Amino acid sequence: MIQSKSVRLLFTKWASNTGWPQRLEWVEIDGLRGWTGQRVDFRSPIVALCGENGSGKSTILQSAALAYFQHGDQRDWFPSDFFPGTVWDKLESAKIRYSVRQGESPAVTGEIRKASDRWVGTADRHKRIVQYIDMARLQPLTARTGYFRIAKPHVKEISASSFNEERVSRISEIMGRRYSDGKFAITSADPQRRVSVLSSDGNEFSGFHQGAGELTISELLQFEQPKNSLLLIDEIETSLHPRAQRRLIRDLANLCRERDLQIILTTHSPYVLEELPPEARSYILTSGGKKIIMSGVSPEFAMTKMDDEAHPECDLYVEDDRAKILLREILSVHAKDIVSRIQIIAFGAAGVGKSLGQMVHQKRFTRPTLVFLDGDQPVAEGTILLPGSDAPERVVFEGLKIKRWELLDMRTGRDMSSIIDAGSRAMTISDHHEWVTSAAKTLSVGSDVLWQTFCAAWASECLSKLESDKIILPILEALTPKS
Repeated sequence: MIQSKSVRLLFTKWASNTGWPQRLEWVEIDGLRGWTGQRVDFRSPIVALCGENGSGKSTILQSAALAYFQHGDQRDWFPSDFFPGTVWDKLESAKIRYSVRQGESPAVTGEIRKASDRWVGTADRHKRIVQYIDMARLQPLTARTGYFRIAKPHVKEISASSFNEERVSRISEIMGRRYSDGKFAITSADPQRRVSVLSSDGNEFSGFHQGAGELTISELLQFEQPKNSLLLIDEIETSLHPRAQRRLIRDLANLCRERDLQIILTTHSPYVLEELPPEARSYILTSGGKKIIMSGVSPEFAMTKMDDEAHPECDLYVEDDRAKILLREILSVHAKDIVSRIQIIAFGAAGVGKSLGQMVHQKRFTRPTLVFLDGDQPVAEGTILLPGSDAPERVVFEGLKIKRWELLDMRTGRDMSSIIDAGSRAMTISDHHEWVTSAAKTLSVGSDVLWQTFCAAWASECLSKLESDKIILPILEALTPKS
């Protein structure tokens, strides 16, 4: 997935290590809502946390909010705001540890803990502006306490704070609709409750008559994000259609780059995840009662873990879509009956695969699962290497070249001289990830179509039975019912 220009520019700036004088580097949570000391790292300017309901995403946001004292006139957050003791919830030995960095100084570790009847450690926190935007913004105005009495014809507007031109432009861009004006109005019925009012096509309409997405965005953008602040947003995509979700991430990426913001958000949306690079995605997995944080996951991995629509007998995990197509073609050529019984899932970074391999080794999956790493990776516990001892593109292209690209003219519908020229020219590019795209462009074929064709030919003409058995036999074993 190619990220937008906004996201690319943001992560280019982050990689240059310029800016962001204030950073929350990690939080560690123990004794709260099923957390037992796991650490969550924030290694990019925007981090998207995903996982099933109840996995602990909101707990991470709340713990992040507690790492700082509020700077300025913002309200302070305290542990009891998020983690109250109740007749049903006994909080004993609860602890939140965190690491913050201020300017050029070394990172500082802090701790907030529940000691007997009270929390201690909050007085030692550094100052920073923190905006925590929770699910309360998703309620319609008529469902919010005190707002119903504002919705009366005799009520008068007594004051308003108008949106500046930048904010109106941002709302228009995200929603894909031109707004001419916007404001938050105060009424004679209640000076403490503000109402969003937007203008479009000569009509003015309040939050009582706005669409859920319009109300969500106008209220989200009401907050001014000062330079170097920390922005925490729960379920960012709620009420927004896919294009608006993508535009919102791009808008936040621009703001993040311009103001050195740090943003942590939670999501269940593939559209949000696809907008961000792998290092900005973390999946919170609960297995065997233990939470596991996986950084660098693919959107496909995240959505597969959160959706039960497919019903395969065995899950096969691979690094990316190229490896996914290669494995499927190996099975289609050498073990066709297996294909309908498995699903192949791209997980993203190799580090995710190694974590999954550990889970396989520890027998922590509820159904048969195998993890495959590219052949150029070192052997890791619980994983299987794809054939060829090298990256899939190198293995396939080099194998087909040795076979003089045999039969590929019939498979692709292109003449042999064009195939030889396209394949050989692609292999001169230093980055093997570009080989398929280069050859496909030369041959005027879609990249995925050409790669599937090459993989099918390689599996048929180049892969030995000994090598194919190293892939197929573990899958057959996993599919065999245990007595």
